[in-house]
Amino acid sequence: MKKCMFVLLILSSILAGCWDKRELNELGIMLAIGIDKVEDEYRVSAQVVVPSEVSTKTSSGRSPVIMFQESGKTVYEAFRKITKKSPRGIYPGHLRMLVLGEDLAEEGIAESLELLSRNWELRSDFFVAIAKDRTAEEVLNVTTTIENIPANEMFNTLKTSESIWAATKGFTLDQLITDLTTEGKEAVLTGILVTGEQEMGSSKQNVESITPAALIQYDELAVFKKDKLIGWLTERESRGFNGIVNEVQSSVTAISCPEGGKATIEIDQVDSKMKGKINKGKPEVDINIKVKGNVGEVECQINLNNQETLVELEKNTEKYMEETINLTIETVQKHYKSDIFGFGEAIHRSNPKEWKKIKEHWDEKFAEMEANVRVDVKLVHTGTEGNSFLKKIEVK
Repeated sequence: MKKCMFVLLILSSILAGCWDKRELNELGIMLAIGIDKVEDEYRVSAQVVVPSEVSTKTSSGRSPVIMFQESGKTVYEAFRKITKKSPRGIYPGHLRMLVLGEDLAEEGIAESLELLSRNWELRSDFFVAIAKDRTAEEVLNVTTTIENIPANEMFNTLKTSESIWAATKGFTLDQLITDLTTEGKEAVLTGILVTGEQEMGSSKQNVESITPAALIQYDELAVFKKDKLIGWLTERESRGFNGIVNEVQSSVTAISCPEGGKATIEIDQVDSKMKGKINKGKPEVDINIKVKGNVGEVECQINLNNQETLVELEKNTEKYMEETINLTIETVQKHYKSDIFGFGEAIHRSNPKEWKKIKEHWDEKFAEMEANVRVDVKLVHTGTEGNSFLKKIEVK
């Protein structure tokens, strides 16, 4: 009996509470962090929630967030120096966005990610983006309208955009580090920029107008080699990239009608498969993409009740998508020589022995390799209307 009591006493002292317990009213909840490189120091910008302003009972109409900034020789040092300004310890466990400045990205992002990759308080579901033509500080300093907390608006906008428009993609820190460290695969990140008047972006007046003076929006994809930003894809090329790597959830594509005019195809389902191989001693990849979609809009004279018309639209969609993907591959091979598609990884999977022979010179091999692209499109629905009412107006 005495032994049992002794054991229970020991356990009670160990399990009495959390050793790292902190009260909520002692924490500053950080939802976005920006990292820039200013000369030889890192500049960290932390977007922190103002508790009284996110409460419906105590809000006074002030900004719902405050931004703290500090510089240091390392990201960790700058982060800790913020405590000189914040009355609460900064807690990153609810982080939504990490924004990296373009200048930093051009120098290399790996070192700036090291702290975040090992911080046990961070969850892995926040997005990483590159501030295009701006600093991360400038992006985080813009007030927003639909979501009053800018970090939430940035996160939700990217999540929505990647699900219905194929030119953007939300990358988490884990995905980014995997791409940076995987053989035969380079990284990409979505760009984020500020449009309009940057100076007005941080003011209260920016959210009091129907048309804000400054807006945050997502742009195309940034191309990396190792951990350095080396260029940007166009919107069409960004859509091509997501098609190649099977990251298209939904999108729309405007194509030419058989006899002139335009029709818009709604892409509902995309299944892209990539297979690497060695053909006559040279690396190749086969990219086969199956697409299901609907006729979303018709601005031309076509008869949708005719099966041959649908077949023609399918062929035109296939042609356009194949051209887009081939254009994307050609641009990346010629201008960047950076295997963002993972062609090398596909070769590695299919033929590990050959990959060992060519991986040391993969940049050169990648720039010259053949990619065989095939797109198969099936149009399922034509909407609630048959032929467009525009035809009736023209013959009226």
